Amino acid sequence: MLEDRTTAASSPTVWPTAYPQGYAVVDVETTGLARDDRIISAAVYRLDARGEVEDHWYTLVNPQRDPGPVWIHGLTSEVLRGAPLFADVAEEFAARLRDRVLVAHNAVFDWQMIAREYARARREAPVRQRLCTIALAKELDLPLPNHKLESLAAHFGVVQRRAHHALDDARVLAEAFRPSLHAAAEGGLRLPLHECRPLTEWTDRPAPLIGQQAGSGGYGGYRPGSWRPSRKRPACPYPNPGRYEVGKRLKQGMRVAFSGDTSVERDLLEDRATEAGLHVATSLSRLTSLLVTNDPDSGTSKVVKARQYGTPVVDEAAFGQLLGDVEPASED
Repeated sequence: MLEDRTTAASSPTVWPTAYPQGYAVVDVETTGLARDDRIISAAVYRLDARGEVEDHWYTLVNPQRDPGPVWIHGLTSEVLRGAPLFADVAEEFAARLRDRVLVAHNAVFDWQMIAREYARARREAPVRQRLCTIALAKELDLPLPNHKLESLAAHFGVVQRRAHHALDDARVLAEAFRPSLHAAAEGGLRLPLHECRPLTEWTDRPAPLIGQQAGSGGYGGYRPGSWRPSRKRPACPYPNPGRYEVGKRLKQGMRVAFSGDTSVERDLLEDRATEAGLHVATSLSRLTSLLVTNDPDSGTSKVVKARQYGTPVVDEAAFGQLLGDVEPASED
């Protein structure tokens, strides 16, 4: 149990100085997984630098719309009707997140949902880095049968009482994160931290739902490994002219890949690239002309491959400027 603080305190572990000084273990329940879905409950367990619990917090949130899959999260319209709006709890939520690394299971989902709610409220979430416990489990090479929260909990002997209840899911994750953090420290492991960029431009338009979601939510209709719904884009009509050369213009037909968080919502950025005549690639290969990322030092698979292949890399701001003057495709 988390109440036992003596073991970690007496541990001979040499704590890496580069590790964060505090964590906010977060879980949100939502009306669904699409980018126009809303948060209906949120929980935060605040942990110190060694993973010890400082306090916890939980709130319901009125999504001002249908609550979605009640059979999963159990929150009906009647229960949520008297709950505060997100804007009403935004400041208290922010106080729980401030100056801490956001920790979540399938963290990109939780972060994007939180970032979108703050954007709607015309505010900014005070989160600069996140840590996904799925990624940490992979780094630790834990012998898990899959990457579900229940499997991580079972590995560390944590009892889950109310699955898909934000407070209990956050508790379970906090209990599983502490031994994971200590194992990482003992092994001198570099934590898989990723930069978080608040949204400055977004859209709430719905998108087609295709495939299956492989994260912790369990909702159908989403592609594996991503919180974002699949979108089928038209094929690029232009041939690939090769790699982007620094200092020159982009050219129609170039293959562009994106990695990490962007201030402009990814779908909007991809739409603009497509409209300019570029080929938006979902993966990175030797044929990729350019990688756009705000975090070139991260260890994402696309960034690693870009280094291996020598693929040019630019940040979001530079890419935005390049989009303003894309060279037409050559006419044969």
